[in-house]
Amino acid sequence: MKGYWIAIYKEMNNMDNIKEYGLRAKATVEKFSGKILARSDNSITTEGEKSVRISLAEFPDFDTAQKCYNSEDYKEARKFLEGSVIREHKIFEGM
Repeated sequence: MKGYWIAIYKEMNNMDNIKEYGLRAKATVEKFSGKILARSDNSITTEGEKSVRISLAEFPDFDTAQKCYNSEDYKEARKFLEGSVIREHKIFEGM
């Protein structure tokens, strides 16, 4: 089964850092044979807390999704989010 990342952003406040994170994160996802399926700042919350951005990435399998998240490249990318966002990030297995 495929592996997925979903990130739900509650707040974003440093767009320069967020842009740099996005460039680095995309390259890392692709390095692990993943792809960004969707990213949007336009969503409607039907249940739960409001968000300002949602992103979804797909990987060949659950283990690869975890390896990418724990990779040194992605750890470096995440440094650009420190103090710039409040978000939830989940890794899950699906079809």
